[in-house]
Amino acid sequence: MRLHSYVVARDFGFAPNPFFGICTLATCKPGIRKIAAIGDWVVGTGSKTRGRHRHVVYAMRVTGAMTFEQYWAAPKFRRKKVNLRGSKKQAFGDNIYSRTAPEEPWRQANSHHSLHDGSPNPLNVKADTSANRVLISDDFVYWGGSGPELPARFLDYGRAHETICAGRGHKNGFSPPLVTEFVTWIRSLNETGYSGEPFDWAKTP
Repeated sequence: MRLHSYVVARDFGFAPNPFFGICTLATCKPGIRKIAAIGDWVVGTGSKTRGRHRHVVYAMRVTGAMTFEQYWAAPKFRRKKVNLRGSKKQAFGDNIYSRTAPEEPWRQANSHHSLHDGSPNPLNVKADTSANRVLISDDFVYWGGSGPELPARFLDYGRAHETICAGRGHKNGFSPPLVTEFVTWIRSLNETGYSGEPFDWAKTP
């Protein structure tokens, strides 16, 4: 079991998408999506520029994974498809990539990752689809902008002075004792599922 940590720079409920009882990581962080194994944990911490440094945005145990094609076609995840005229949860849907065949170019639905005019954003398409893998979890807690502050021990752990908070990119070389203790701490909070609104929703109508 490994722990993958990164900073959630923009918290709109898009990446991750914690709605409808399932937490998914379908866009951004291709490095994590490519290598995270079933049973691994992914934790996102808050942005320093938003005053949420050292606070947990969400933590999820990876319980499934699938390709974008499978994600798009699965009836179970139809509600994750974007609907810009729907609720905020629907407007930030992350089920946005599809194609008819492997040799065909990716189609990007008009979404949070598109250009302002609704056309595909080539940079986001390239980055997101560089790992054709969606991480899925039914064992997660998402706090958004109201997440707890990490205990001090996770900021300077053991003789190696490990810290869970990542800088640029992501971190996953944590020692097994830290991973075990972090998961135990998350479990001790006795919170599961969607527990708070995304931090950046306060800035959207």
